[in-house]
Amino acid sequence: MAQSNATISNKQFITMSVNLIHKALIEPTRTHSKNLYKGLLAGERRAVTTVKMEDGSTVRFDIAIDTREYRGKLNYSMFRDGVTLLLANFVETMKSEKEPAIFRAEGEEHKMLFGVTAPSIQGEVLNVMALSAEVSPSSAEILLKLLYLPPDQFVQNADTSAGVLGA
Repeated sequence: MAQSNATISNKQFITMSVNLIHKALIEPTRTHSKNLYKGLLAGERRAVTTVKMEDGSTVRFDIAIDTREYRGKLNYSMFRDGVTLLLANFVETMKSEKEPAIFRAEGEEHKMLFGVTAPSIQGEVLNVMALSAEVSPSSAEILLKLLYLPPDQFVQNADTSAGVLGA
C-alpha cells in the first residue's frame, strides 16, 4: 500500500469516517455486526475498507473500540444504540453547516478526537461515546476508534451554597 499524499478537508474526512462506521456496524445484519462487536471488544483491530484517494494511492481504514472508561456492563445493544446516536449527532452537526471541533494532543498531531459525543444514561450512570482517528505516520492506514470518555468531565456538581436558582 503506497503512502498517500492526498489531502482532503476535515469535513470530508469526518463524513467519510462516519459513513464507514455506519457501513461497518449499523448496515450489516445484527449477527454480522454483533460478531464484529465481539471481536472489537476482545481488543481486535479490524479492517473496514480500503479507499482509493484522488491521487491514486490507497488508504486502509480500520476500526477499534476502547471501553476502559465505560461504567457498568456494556452489551451489544447498548453499544449499537450509542453508535447510532453518535452518528446521528454527527449528521445533525454537519447539517448545521458547522464543522465539528477536532482536538489534537501536542506532539501527536496524527491523533484526533472529534468534538461530537453520544451521552447515554443507564440507571443513574452516565457514559459518553466519541470517535477518534489516528493516521499512521509510517503507512497509509487510519484507525477509527469508538471510545468512551471519562464521564466525570461532563457532570456538573450541584453547588448547594448558591441557594435556589443561584440566588
